[in-house]
Order: sequence, then structure tokens, then C-alpha cells
Amino acid sequence: MKRLSSINITALVLGFSFLYLPILLLVIYSFNASKLVTVWGGFSTKWYGELLKNEQFLDAAWVTLRVAFVSASIATVLGTLAALVLVRAGRFRGRTLFTGMVYAPLVMPEVITGLSLLLLFISLGIGRGMTTIILAHTTFAMCFVSVVVSSRLVSFDQSVEEAARDLGCNATQAFFLVTLPLIAPAVIAGWLLAFTLSLDDLVIASFTSGPGATTLPMRIYSAVRLGVSPEINALSTILIVLVTIGVITASLASKWQATTTDR
Repeated sequence: MKRLSSINITALVLGFSFLYLPILLLVIYSFNASKLVTVWGGFSTKWYGELLKNEQFLDAAWVTLRVAFVSASIATVLGTLAALVLVRAGRFRGRTLFTGMVYAPLVMPEVITGLSLLLLFISLGIGRGMTTIILAHTTFAMCFVSVVVSSRLVSFDQSVEEAARDLGCNATQAFFLVTLPLIAPAVIAGWLLAFTLSLDDLVIASFTSGPGATTLPMRIYSAVRLGVSPEINALSTILIVLVTIGVITASLASKWQATTTDR
């Protein structure tokens, strides 16, 4: 096993410092007692208490959580079905087009996705609000779920499902009793990824939101334009913790998936 050279170690330290040092500073200054975010005034958790009294942030957080839960759930169902079609359906007319439509949001700029969805909702006469944000987040999160579930289905041993069919299960029963439990880690990982992406989205939500449907990233962006406050540092820290928990859980689910595959 090759040892890392001093140049590689230096590059790694500088790279990780560039990525994570600003986040670490934000977390530290969320416990700053001073109102000035750049001047350390001692350790304090009062800004977290002030955050709980801010109705605008609380309402935006509640909207964000509802949108993330619903959109992630719908995206998981649709993404799993799309993965089944891509892996199990074989070659069919329009497969290339279907594959491109499923995976297009992965490479499409968020500005283009948000603008196109905005034009779609306007042309259909759909009023912008929480429903349009859910539809938009479902659209771009579904492809991520499809990629995760497809990777599991490719390595899935279909002989287990065929054995269930031989024992009297129909196709639906075999899927829900055999296939779905075996691919459950990938499905869970896909849901967590979709949930995290919805929590973090700003651009697409900005195009598709309406009155009374302001998400937390949108509220933070609006507040930052007037200046960074300690409350925003505290709120950002909470979001970092939530996203970190989601990523770690998804990673554990992926490892569980790999373990079940080896068995």
C-alpha cells in the first residue's frame, strides 16, 4: 500500500480546510454572545432561543419539512417504478427517450429546470404555492432515487423472486413480499437523498413558490441580503446537523444494502 507523500497530504489538508473550515466557523459563531457576527463575545446559546421566537423562520421551516417529506415520498415511489422499468423491462420502443427524461434533471442546471417548470405552471393556470414546490422537487429528486434503486436492482438475484413465483405468489405478491424487502435499503437511501435535496433547494423553489409558501432556504437568503445575524448562524447550524444526519443515515443504509447483497 502506497504512502501519501507530503505534497498529497498538504493538498488534502488545504482542500478539506477550504471546504469545511467555513462551516466550522459558522457553527462556532452560532454560539457567539455578541450581536456582531464577526466579534466573539463569549459562549452563549441565546440565539437558538431567539430563533424559536422567530415566527417567520418557524413558519418557513414547517413549510420546508412538509414539502420535503411529501416530495421525497412521491419521488421515491416514482423513482423506484422508473428503476424497475429501466432494469427489468428490457428493450422497448422509446427506451432511450424514457431514460433521457428520467436522468435529464441530473445534468440540467437548476435555473433551467425552475424556469421551465414556472412556464409550465403558468401555461396550465396552476397557482404557485406549496403544491407547485412539491411537484418541482419531486421532478428533480425522482432521478436521484432512480439511480440509487437501479444500482441495487442490477445486482439483485432474480432467482429469489422466481422461487417465490414457483411457490404460488403472483407478480405483485412476489414484489411486495420478496423484492421490496431486499431492495429496501436502496429505497430508504433514495428517500433520504430526496429529502435532503428538497431541504437544501433554493433555486427551483424560488421559481415555483408563491404567497404563503416560502421555504427556509428562501427565507435565509432574503435575510442574508440585509446582513448576517447570529440567528441565521444558529439556523444554518441546525440545517447542517439535519443534513449531516440524513447523509450518515443514507450511508449506513447503503452499507446495509451492500451487506445484504453479499449474503
